[in-house]
Formats: sequence, structure tokens, C-alpha cells
Amino acid sequence: MNSGLVDLLPPLLIVAPILAATLPIALGLRFDRTGWSVAAITTAGLFAAAGYLASAVHAGGRVTHTLGGYPRTYGIQLVADQFSILVVLLVTGVATGVLAYTRRGGPRGNTFYTAYLLLVGGLLGISLTGDVFNLFVFLEISSLATYALVSSGDGPESAVAALKYLILGTVAASMYLIGVAFVFMATGTLNMVELAEAIPNAERQTLIQTGFAFIVVGFATKVAQWPLHSWQPSAYEQAPDGATPLIAALVSTASAYAFGRLIVTVFEVDYLASMPRAASIVLTVGCVSVLAGTVLAVIQREVKRMLAYSSVSQFGLVITAYGVVIAGGSETAFTGAAIHLVGHGILKAGLFLSAAIVATSYGARTVDEYAGLAKRRPVVAGAMAVLLFALVGVPPAVGFVGKWYIALGAVEAELWPVAAVIFLSTMLTLAYAARLLEKMYFTPAAGAASARGHGPDTVATDGGDENGDKGREDLASDDGAVETPLAAGVSYDPTGGPGRDGSGRSPDPVSNGMVAVIVVAAIVAVALGFAGGTFADFLEPFLTEVFN
Repeated sequence: MNSGLVDLLPPLLIVAPILAATLPIALGLRFDRTGWSVAAITTAGLFAAAGYLASAVHAGGRVTHTLGGYPRTYGIQLVADQFSILVVLLVTGVATGVLAYTRRGGPRGNTFYTAYLLLVGGLLGISLTGDVFNLFVFLEISSLATYALVSSGDGPESAVAALKYLILGTVAASMYLIGVAFVFMATGTLNMVELAEAIPNAERQTLIQTGFAFIVVGFATKVAQWPLHSWQPSAYEQAPDGATPLIAALVSTASAYAFGRLIVTVFEVDYLASMPRAASIVLTVGCVSVLAGTVLAVIQREVKRMLAYSSVSQFGLVITAYGVVIAGGSETAFTGAAIHLVGHGILKAGLFLSAAIVATSYGARTVDEYAGLAKRRPVVAGAMAVLLFALVGVPPAVGFVGKWYIALGAVEAELWPVAAVIFLSTMLTLAYAARLLEKMYFTPAAGAASARGHGPDTVATDGGDENGDKGREDLASDDGAVETPLAAGVSYDPTGGPGRDGSGRSPDPVSNGMVAVIVVAAIVAVALGFAGGTFADFLEPFLTEVFN
């Protein structure tokens, strides 16, 4: 491989989307709706570059780039290793796939794609940065872009959700920055490698322990751990349907990755194991979130809100794995956390895209409104069923592999209550997944009187969709109620033309590309389930470095 090109890829992966983010606004001065094309070209190029960088890391180990050639003590260092490159591949892959939905599903405004690319650049920065201060900078870049994406939804509820996210996100970032300041005061450096060497030998250990406590609180909020999770359900529910899959799959995933990076690379497992109550605090935060998130998901009626609470639980599982790593030095649990991060990102991207397709075509947003979906859209329902089974942890899907490694790590560390929590959360996950599956496959679509849809609204932020608005008007009954296409028996036409009821009253807003992307997500979720051993082998050099 060209070593010069490989060395330049880490900074290019961050700079390219940030620079490209300016193009939709600049081109928008002369052309309408050029944002999607810019985003598609950029993210496809990023995915190809990430794949090339991953092959280089696999073949030759970590790739390090020091910007400007300054010493790492003062300069900015970017690092791609076996752990970070998995998140880079996830970010670029999901960012490319979600665009298949937004091509027709919207939003279509140029400013939306500016925020989209800015978010991708921030997430790649989080994945590749080699110092704790620039980690804060990239966390803020991604957070600002996410606030903008959430607030671009339709109605004042989106602005309220974005404001709540802004307040809690700012508090979380402040907590993290205070923690970094304490650690810097004790060690005099911000570089991750140098911090790992300085922290165990620092004289002012109280400052480091206090700094770690602030960092835990900051990331517990960023990762939406109970009871600091309240921003997440509102943000996921109120964001445009085209933005939610990207946010749900990547934003908290990148924060969870960053927390794991600090644990194993900066503070290191042996140091944290000797810190009083560090393991028990992390384990408690994770286990409580696992149980609280699944219980709250079970009682939800809105599908997007149910999936949001599911994320609280699934990220709790990752934090629990980190607790097992600290308590027992378990490489197995860390492998499980890495697999679960990647797997959960793919599953949530696919599930939220499925929910977006159903909402776009039928206006269905509650569990009850999904009744009869398997008959009307068998491909969408089938892909969604595969993704739900994978989320539960049914083998051979990737959801099973991640949970298996985490549970095995807990058993190896003799943390039996943690293993019990994982088992209980799996049963609760099955409860809310089965409720949705039962509606899709075994409950006929309700009549018009009981099935009032919300109507297609995913493109309303750009001024609405002419066909969608017309379809909604045509579906209004005499008493003013809106009859959902699902209840009326209008089915998906793969040609993108009028629905198959023959009346032409419901032009289908769903494209083949939108359906294909969730089918691909389901296939990848199953394929990665067979690749558990490959994941472990790929991570082995990194695990050897941080655990020995």
C-alpha cells in the first residue's frame, strides 16, 4: 500500500466532510437542492477511504498522523487502530446508507445536508483523535450539528426537543471538560499516550480521581444513561425521519466509543481497577440503564420512542461491559462491547429507517398502527422482523454475538448479577419486539375509524411534498378523519407509481432504494453474526496492547 496516502487518510477523513459541508450552502445561492448530491459523493468517498484505511490497519497495525509535525505533547495527533477503525467504518457506512432514504424521503434542503456532513466530520474526529481536548472539540462539533438536525423537524416540538438536548448536552460537555482540566492539572499533558504514562505516576491522585468522576458523569449523559437519558427519546422522536437513523445509530455510539477509549487507553484498566469504587460505579450505571431502558421501552406506544428507550438499554449494556473490563480485566467483555457498538449502530439505523418508511407511506407511528404491515409491505416487515430478532439477541445475528461476549466476560469475572441482568434485559427486549411483530404479522389492519394516521410529514420542513399533501387530502373522509393507506389497503408499488388499489389516489413516496437499504441492513446484521470470531481476531493486536 502507498504509505504516504495511508498517512494522509486520517486527517482527510475529518477535513473532507467539514469542508464539503460548506458546499450545499454555497451552491444553494445559485442552485436548488444540490445538498444531497454533495453529501452522496462525499460520504461514498469517505466510506471507500475508510475501507482502504481499515485494510492498512489490518495489514500493518495502527496508523498515526501528527498534524504539522509538532510534538504530540503540544500538537494534534490522529490515530487509527483496530478499535477506532471499526467506528470509522460504521460512521461512513451508515452515513452513506441513510442518504438512500433522504433522496426521496427528505428533508431536501441544502442546510440539512450541511448539518449532515458536519455531523459526519465531528463523529470521525471523535473516532480518530489522539488527545482528550480535541475529543471535546469534536464532541461539540457533532453535538451542534445534531441540535440543528433535531430542530429541523416539523412543529414546535422539535425545537423543544432540540433545546432540551442542547441544555443537557452542554452540561455533559462541561462535565467532561472539567474532568479533562483536572487530569491536565495533575499530569501536564492532553495526549492520550502520554496521559497513560503519566497518570499512574502523578503525585496529585485526588485530582485524577475527581477528573475521572466528572468524565463519567459527562459521558453518562452523552450516552443517555438512566436517569440522565431524558434528552434522547424526545430528540429521536421529534427529529425528521431522515435524520433520526443517523443520530440514533451514530451519535451516542461515538460517545460510548470515546468513553471506552479513555478507559482502556488513557486511564488503563489496571489503574482504574485500583481506584476505589470505580468499577462498581460504572457497573451500577450500566446495569440500571439496561433494566430501566427495557422497562420503559415495553410501555411505549410510539415506535420511534420505543426504539429510543431501547437505545438507553443497549448502551447500558456497553457501559456494563466497560464495568466488567475494569472489575475483571476481561478482554472478552471488551470484545463484546466493540461488537455490540457496531451491531447496535447497524440495527438502529435499519429499524429507524424502517419506521421512517412506514411513516412516510402509511402515516403509521404507533405500535397499533403497524397492524397488517406484513400483508401490505412484506419486504419492509420482513427486514424489520430480522432486525428486531437481532436486537433481541437471537442467533446468529450480530446482536447475539455482542451480548454473548459481554455475558461470557461477566461469567469469567464471576460477576453473576451482571449475567442475570443481561438475561433479564433480553427477555424484556423480546417483550416489546414481540408486541411489534405480533401487530405486523398477526393483527389485521384496523378500520378507517380507528386508524387515524399522522400522514406523511417527513418532507414538510422543506415546504412539503405536493404528491404527499394531495394524497392526504384525498384520503380524508367525510367527517374529516384521515384514513391511513395501511387501513385502506393501498400497497407498495415497486415502480414508484400509484398504489395498487388502482385508483391512483395514493402515489407511493417510497423508492426501491429506500427499501433496499433496510434489506441490506438486515443482511449485514445477520452476516456480522457469523463474523464474531473475525471481530475478535481483528481486535486482538489492540487487546494485546491495552491489556498486557
